[in-house]
Amino acid sequence: MPATPAWPPASTPRLFVDLPLGPDAAPIIDGAAAHYLLNVMRMKAGDPILLFDNISGEWLAVVADAAKRSLTLRIERQTKMIEPVPDLWLCFAPVKKARLDWIIEKATELGVARLQPVITERTIVERVKHERLEAQIVEACEQCGRTALPTLAEPVKLPQLLKNWPADRALLFADEAGGLPLARVEALAPAAILTGPEGGFTDRERDMLIAHAAVRRITLGPRILRAETAAIAAIGVWMAQHGDWSDL
Repeated sequence: MPATPAWPPASTPRLFVDLPLGPDAAPIIDGAAAHYLLNVMRMKAGDPILLFDNISGEWLAVVADAAKRSLTLRIERQTKMIEPVPDLWLCFAPVKKARLDWIIEKATELGVARLQPVITERTIVERVKHERLEAQIVEACEQCGRTALPTLAEPVKLPQLLKNWPADRALLFADEAGGLPLARVEALAPAAILTGPEGGFTDRERDMLIAHAAVRRITLGPRILRAETAAIAAIGVWMAQHGDWSDL
């Protein structure tokens, strides 16, 4: 007998919707998302689509009606519960556009809970387009299977960040001047990683960080890493030790 095709197929589109989902929901997709589904994916009545809402998890739906500029969906069943996200923040100095997009995308894929832009003395990019970065987050979650979006905070200057830092959260300061290897630092959740701008931290900022009770200096190896590489490398090591990679 021929094998029964997998349902939904692996090619099923996956979409974030900013409204609560449930068995009785009947989402209507319009705008750019509808244009993509109708004109690029060529979706029609009966086709499957996976939806997630950042609240209840992921749901399988099918197209009930495909109009010229919108699709009406019918919820079939829940496929995933909302995921438990490791309590790791990434605090990072914004860098130039393409590299900033890469940080946002990869940090989202790796599972951080919060993205916090930090303005330092050598930060070149001080204005962050919040809406564009949120779109990057959504796209990364759609691609990687996340059911919970990380929070994107408003940019804050480094002194203000340290002044308001929660006492119970370790701040892992990636210091190019040296520190303990991250693999040897006890930094269970809640924790955060701090990486600097292209030119690194100033001596004044380094002194400020070292004096803070929550800060733990870490090194990320013998080579000088780009700002975006340092951020992603640190997340990977932490996730392998304390996050949701640790049981793999």
